[in-house]
Amino acid sequence: MTTVTRTTGLAGTLVLTAVTPIVWGSTYAVTTEFLPPDRPLFTALMRALPVGLVLLAVTGVLPHGKWLGRAAVLGVLNIGAFFPLLFLAAYRLPGGVAGVLGAVVPMFALGFAAVLLAEAPTRRKVVAGLIGVVGVSLVVLRGNAELDAVGVVAGLVGAASMAAGNVLTKKWGRPAGVGPLAMTGWQLTAGGLFIAPLALLLEGAPPALDGRAIGGYLYLGIIGTALTYWLWFRGISRLPATSVSFLGLLSPISAAVIGWIALGQALTVLQIVGLAVALSGTVLAQIPAKSVPRDPGTRPVVRPGRERVAAGA
Repeated sequence: MTTVTRTTGLAGTLVLTAVTPIVWGSTYAVTTEFLPPDRPLFTALMRALPVGLVLLAVTGVLPHGKWLGRAAVLGVLNIGAFFPLLFLAAYRLPGGVAGVLGAVVPMFALGFAAVLLAEAPTRRKVVAGLIGVVGVSLVVLRGNAELDAVGVVAGLVGAASMAAGNVLTKKWGRPAGVGPLAMTGWQLTAGGLFIAPLALLLEGAPPALDGRAIGGYLYLGIIGTALTYWLWFRGISRLPATSVSFLGLLSPISAAVIGWIALGQALTVLQIVGLAVALSGTVLAQIPAKSVPRDPGTRPVVRPGRERVAAGA
């Protein structure tokens, strides 16, 4: 019964965490259709800092000690660097193309997890990652796609930043008594403070905002950031970091579908096949590895002087 309950709980966590990349897929359409043009840093700032400050006020928990530095690092990787690069890619590339670049996050995550978590990438996840890349290629490589070099580089570097942030979030965990909502507030605030001087220096004074832009920023801040990052960090704390990263493949699928339905961006048969392939890579990565049963007649090998460690001391 305990095993069944735990499996059901993990499945529920997986489904809730998957909501995040599905919602993130709408970022590209909202950016291009509702927000001021050519203001990626201001858009990133508006998405991060206001909601981060609100969450700090709501939770009433501030980082201290070593977590001051950790919150800053995670805030830069997950927010401060990732958001501007994400919006730069969104402004310079078609929504579907910009979205599918996020599909390389799992491959980066496998590498970072091997280095930072000592998690050797399993054959299944490597294959799942390659399947995801193939699916992405089928979606992106079309005759009428305009692949801006700056946009592509921004998307790839942003993906690497997010992957590193995910793995470090798993490695460091959370301080005792601090929930994922407070961690979300820490990182959004740190990331927003990192972005603010860059936005002012490179883009100047904030643009005038109409009702359409304000609505877009409210959606990105409340739904696309506060809610989704809370679910995302909650998922990272309960699931393997690489498994969570593979859920990111749902974001380009969502972006392409939204682009097709809402923006009239045509999908060819080959692109639809690519979306199906990318989805299969996501599902494959979530299948747990089979444990190899140990022969009850054998005893584990214990190195001399390590008896206490082997006994759980």
